[in-house]
Amino acid sequence: MDFVTGLPNTSRGHDSIWVIVDRLTNSAHFIPINITYPVSRLAEIYTSVIVKLHGIPLCIVSDRDLGFKSDFWKKIVRETTENVKLIREKMKTSQSRQKSYHDKRRKDLDFQAGDHVFFRVTHVTGVGRVLNSKKLTPQFIGLYQISDRVGNVAYKVVLSPNISNFHDVFHVSQLWKYVSDPPHVIHMDDVHVRDNLTVEPMPVRIEDRETKTLRGKDIALVKVVWSGTAGESMTWELESSMRESYPELFESDDNSRSFEQQISCIPSPLPFEPESESYEGPWLEI
Repeated sequence: MDFVTGLPNTSRGHDSIWVIVDRLTNSAHFIPINITYPVSRLAEIYTSVIVKLHGIPLCIVSDRDLGFKSDFWKKIVRETTENVKLIREKMKTSQSRQKSYHDKRRKDLDFQAGDHVFFRVTHVTGVGRVLNSKKLTPQFIGLYQISDRVGNVAYKVVLSPNISNFHDVFHVSQLWKYVSDPPHVIHMDDVHVRDNLTVEPMPVRIEDRETKTLRGKDIALVKVVWSGTAGESMTWELESSMRESYPELFESDDNSRSFEQQISCIPSPLPFEPESESYEGPWLEI
């Protein structure tokens, strides 16, 4: 950084230009100042203009004396520390305000023995992709009865025979309370649920294919149609992963490709050329 002095005064009392250049990007800042500004004032300007855009510098190159650079560094550190402290206080105040709003509307889930609950499930494909929940996609299964409380945030649940292999203790976040309604008829879900409360939709067909190039490598993708209780959904998956998890989807394609290869191996017949016979007799005109 350097100062261009000896300029005529402006209407705001500036008679010098403070030139600050970033050696990495060669970007320059020209800041109008008054040469009589104290070091504290220069540090405030530097913090508000330079530190705001580029951060605190690692070093400062200037032809000023060591006393100026030492005082300047101290002022910058002090200004930055005060600004950081002010920002943290404002963030803490904002967070506490938002927390108070949330705590007023938040109610802890609390169940009693004999209450009925639903289990929260997630739809995950065989290749590990979580499908987006649609409007009619079932997100809960049940109904199940709570038998006992285990600790502060876990409950023991009476399981049905189709999920008897599950552990009977569930976290409160996996439960959804059922509000009893006498005329309401509960239909038990015929859904195969994994041990981690995930439901695996099955692929129906390959809708489309695409090849993308990434870092010089060709990646084969397939557009898969998944079947679910609320309808079909489509995602793009790696063909290699789908072939490993669902090889039956590609049997028809492989058979058709092998048939095409067999057809291509059959030699094509020679073109038919009728034998030419010379006839030297008279021609009849009709």
